[in-house]
Amino acid sequence: MSLFKTLLDFCGFVALLLWGAHMVQTGVQRAFGARLRAMLGSALGNRLYAFGAGVGVTAALQSSTATGLMTAGFAAAGLVELAPALAVMLGANVGTTLIVQAFSFDVAAVAPVLVLIGVVIFRRDSRSQFHDLGRVFIGVGLMLLALHHLLDAMTPIADMSGVRAALRVLSSNPVLLVCVGAGVAWAAHSSVAVVLLVMSLAAKGVVAPEAAFALALGANLGTAINPVTETVSGANNPAAKRLPFGNLFNRVIGVALALAAMPLISQAMSAIDPDPARAVANFHTLFNVTLAILFLPALDLYAASLRKLFPDQPDPADPARPLYLDHGAKETPFVALGGAAREALRIVDVLDEMLRGARGALIDGDRRSMVVTRRLDDVVDKLNLAVKTFVASLDPADMSDADKRRVDEILAFITNLEQAADVVDRNLLPHAAKRFKRGLAFSKADQDELTTMIDRLIANLRTAASLFVTEDQRAALKLAEEKVAFRAAEAAAREAHFTQLRQGKRDSAQSSALHLDLLRDIKLINSHVVAAAAYPVLERTGGLLESRIAASPAT
Repeated sequence: MSLFKTLLDFCGFVALLLWGAHMVQTGVQRAFGARLRAMLGSALGNRLYAFGAGVGVTAALQSSTATGLMTAGFAAAGLVELAPALAVMLGANVGTTLIVQAFSFDVAAVAPVLVLIGVVIFRRDSRSQFHDLGRVFIGVGLMLLALHHLLDAMTPIADMSGVRAALRVLSSNPVLLVCVGAGVAWAAHSSVAVVLLVMSLAAKGVVAPEAAFALALGANLGTAINPVTETVSGANNPAAKRLPFGNLFNRVIGVALALAAMPLISQAMSAIDPDPARAVANFHTLFNVTLAILFLPALDLYAASLRKLFPDQPDPADPARPLYLDHGAKETPFVALGGAAREALRIVDVLDEMLRGARGALIDGDRRSMVVTRRLDDVVDKLNLAVKTFVASLDPADMSDADKRRVDEILAFITNLEQAADVVDRNLLPHAAKRFKRGLAFSKADQDELTTMIDRLIANLRTAASLFVTEDQRAALKLAEEKVAFRAAEAAAREAHFTQLRQGKRDSAQSSALHLDLLRDIKLINSHVVAAAAYPVLERTGGLLESRIAASPAT
């Protein structure tokens, strides 16, 4: 019974240590998560700043895993170069050592005070940020209490003959100890908690210094496995694996070097500080700082090797993947702009599909069309960003005046199409959802008019695509005149709606109000289509007035 109680106490205090670390991490994420993420994102342009941001964010979150997952998200989205992202990971690993160093001193006496402060803040202040800060104080206090009681719980465990025999076997196999430490850190998602646990084991003499160092190495390795398993699962593009595997590889290299030099390292750590717990903390710091010093100067070469190992392999089935943006053609702007124009026409195809999906949802009541159409808006956004980024990367010094004009036309074209897609996503589809929710039914005349106007809008979109290629002034005039028809349809629907209101027809007024809103949105989409293709041609040929306002009569 005594053995059972001792093991139960030990497991309970370990669980309390992990829970305290979890409370600190979640509290900081809730209180400052957006700021920390913004800080991390803004620092990713320079590797030294990125390294410092990795240290700071990890010290705040008490989790290199959380920092790694955020950075992996930036890298997977293509928002950061690989070398700065790797620098963040090196900084994150150093950040964990600051926490361990702080906890390595005897500060258990302040634990009850921290818990008290945390509870008071948590209960007295309803503001969310202070509420979460209270959670942080409670978490730190629980971690200190757990560490204090772990030392007491380990005394009887260390005296057990079976435990000593098992530890002698493990101590003779440092690779096995590394694997044990890695497995525990991977399961706990926290190298900090595992290193603190190893420090407690070393302080009570449960494990020898070299065995404690091997377990600490495993803890460093284990948290590098978490981003690999959590980020790349389901990733179709091998490029998404570069950062997590790059961080894992440098951990593996560091662990191998440390194991090879373990006798010398053990002597040095004992000479620096004979206290076993402090020696583990110092070793943890030395390991991560040394890796940072070794890898930071070589990050460009290391990143190039990772790009070769994990080359870009876009999913051919991804509709948002650019097909015609040839980066090798940038030195010949007119060729590059031709590819950008072809990519812009793909946006037309996606918008065409969105309009047909919206028609199915509004007229035919097809709920599945709403889901598919919403996803297509993301495709438009991604293609739009890809074209803009590609065109912006062209050197103006290499472009003629005609090339610069074409750049303006392409940007105007895709920007207006993206705005038209937003109207479909944010206006037409919510109106369709409102119709489903309220059970509204259009009259036969209203339904026929909506069908006619959407079909006419699709035809205008296809005309705009043709005009974008041919730049024919006659087609531009014809497309611009379509705005008159859409204005007239909206004016007629508005008059019919007010007539129903005057007549007291409340039931039919609801459906007519929805009909009017839809026509207004369809007219807005048509305006974007006209502005995308017709206006640039008419402006260049002098067929576009600066203002529709008539000149004031002479007084």
